[in-house]
Amino acid sequence: MHNFSTHKPATVVSLAPQTRPTQGKVWLVGAGPGDAELLTIKALRAIESADVIFFDQLVSQEIRELFPRGVPSIYVGKVKNCHSVAQTDLNQMLVDHAQRGLTVCRVKGGDPFVFGRGGEELLQLRQAGCDAEVIPGITAASGCSTSADIPLTHRGVSQGCTLVTGHGERELNLSWSALAQLNHTLVFYMGVSRAELISEQLIRAGMAITTPAAIIENGCRDNQRVISTELSSLQQAVEEHKVQSPALIMVGEVVNLAQQLKAIEPQLSATGQYQSLSA
Repeated sequence: MHNFSTHKPATVVSLAPQTRPTQGKVWLVGAGPGDAELLTIKALRAIESADVIFFDQLVSQEIRELFPRGVPSIYVGKVKNCHSVAQTDLNQMLVDHAQRGLTVCRVKGGDPFVFGRGGEELLQLRQAGCDAEVIPGITAASGCSTSADIPLTHRGVSQGCTLVTGHGERELNLSWSALAQLNHTLVFYMGVSRAELISEQLIRAGMAITTPAAIIENGCRDNQRVISTELSSLQQAVEEHKVQSPALIMVGEVVNLAQQLKAIEPQLSATGQYQSLSA
């Protein structure tokens, strides 16, 4: 088991040229929201075959423990206002390692192509002539909402869902009026620090202040928390419960379905019609 209490500095792994081919391979691996059992078989095989692994902040400890012993694992994560490695530098590091003949595994939380900057990495790898492939992962909107018993869509309630990032490259430029009128389930990634803005803008655009909302912290992990509230109280809920990233914000009538399921579950358990997986 690796000790991740101290992140390793980003380095280039040395390689005896006679032991490797002239060109390696880069796998951009989606690790999902954090539950190791939600990794795909293909993702696990890529991890197990790696000569070097680069991993993000959102890759859970449970998944990191699956990294092969003796394989260099390099932290390249990003948190708000603190990037361990600039994205342009990381892109070049992936190219450099592949050109040294290594099998490189770039492990990313969620899905590489959903707010994961996987497109930028793949583009630079392909432009450099590197063999690179993306392995999809369960994105947080799907994994965390399902784990919280909140469907993204539900007949008669929501016919669609819209995924939104809570952070832009420089500022958050969104068509709030369009979002408010979609009648979709809205899912905000990286939105905890923008909860007040999200609430204010959606209400200003015409969404009811009583619209159900939920905050899912550490979704699909042992310490998952689901905080149900209303749109007007979103910021208050973040502050009262001291919500920390990773956390997802959901807005829409589907949030109420979790409460309905929660109310039914004890009744079914009492009558023997329902048993949880842990029973």
